[in-house]
Amino acid sequence: MAAEKDRDLDLEPVSMYVLFARLFAHITKEVGEQCGEVGIQAVREGVRQFGLERGRDIARRAKALGHENDLEHYLSSYDMGRADDFNSVNTLCDEGLIQDFSGCVFAEQWQKDGTEKYGIHYCEVIDPSIAEGYNANMECIHDQHFFKDGKCHFCFRMKKES
Repeated sequence: MAAEKDRDLDLEPVSMYVLFARLFAHITKEVGEQCGEVGIQAVREGVRQFGLERGRDIARRAKALGHENDLEHYLSSYDMGRADDFNSVNTLCDEGLIQDFSGCVFAEQWQKDGTEKYGIHYCEVIDPSIAEGYNANMECIHDQHFFKDGKCHFCFRMKKES
């Protein structure tokens, strides 16, 4: 019996992205259960502050590399490696910087665990916050999500002056 159980174990190290997704879902679930909607909004604000900080750090990286904090240098100055855990096609065009993700380890883990209702709070907030922190004139339109569309689509663009 013990030998069978051992064969079922995955002995490879767990990706830090998988661990992050699980941790985020557990924290968000518990905060929601303990504090209700006020707690969920606090989690979202925490994600927003984290994103703003990351965006400011990405802007500092761009500057250190001798670049402006513009659309062209956003991804080349980015702070997180994508490796095989994320699959995207990135296109810089007149419309802006378009990212089409066909794979996201966070979304895949939340779907596998049935915790999409917690993960969505990260998904909806993080990229717009990073963009704002990177450049206050940059916005992120996240109009397709893995949970309902099977992929994520982002358009990063500079806000139109009014």
